[in-house]
Amino acid sequence: MRIERLSQDKIRIFLTFDDLSERGIQKEDMWQEVPKVHDLFTEMMDQAYSELGFDATGPLAVEVFALPAQGMVVIVTRGKYDHQQYGASGEEELPEEIYEMEVTLEQSDSVVYAFHDFEVLVEAAHVLNGSITSQGKLYSYNNKWYLYFDPKEYDDAALAGLVAVLAEYGESSPVTEAVLDEYGKTVMPADAVETLCTHFKRQQ
Repeated sequence: MRIERLSQDKIRIFLTFDDLSERGIQKEDMWQEVPKVHDLFTEMMDQAYSELGFDATGPLAVEVFALPAQGMVVIVTRGKYDHQQYGASGEEELPEEIYEMEVTLEQSDSVVYAFHDFEVLVEAAHVLNGSITSQGKLYSYNNKWYLYFDPKEYDDAALAGLVAVLAEYGESSPVTEAVLDEYGKTVMPADAVETLCTHFKRQQ
């Protein structure tokens, strides 16, 4: 489980399928109100508080993105109390634990990884090229580089290898191809891995 702060009131949590299986949770369980999922969410919020000081009291908007062959990205946005709703006489009237969770669940049908450093991106491309794939699209968006792959073009073994390499060098992102096409800049529209390797040498 990896947690990072996106803003003062927003965090992102990356759960691998191992994280889920260790807790006896199937991917499909995330779509249901089951005690194990509530326990997992409580654990995530405890870890977010201890690592980042993120206080999860108050209404929360929770977005869950299922990523192929990777796991899940959970984005938690903290809202504000409506104090008038609970009365103005003091905090004792507030419920002890409010997870007013407004949960949105989405299934991503793409593999997208973000890279902060171009040299790290080039290194990942050289590892992928030849042994796994020479394909992919490269985008520039929000001061990061994004590699996009369509998982339908790979069998299970190749997809697992692709994700393993990408996860070592980059970070999984729930950003969709549509968002990248509309708001990002398409740097290499096809065969991005091969093109990167052709034009840029590894540092080592």
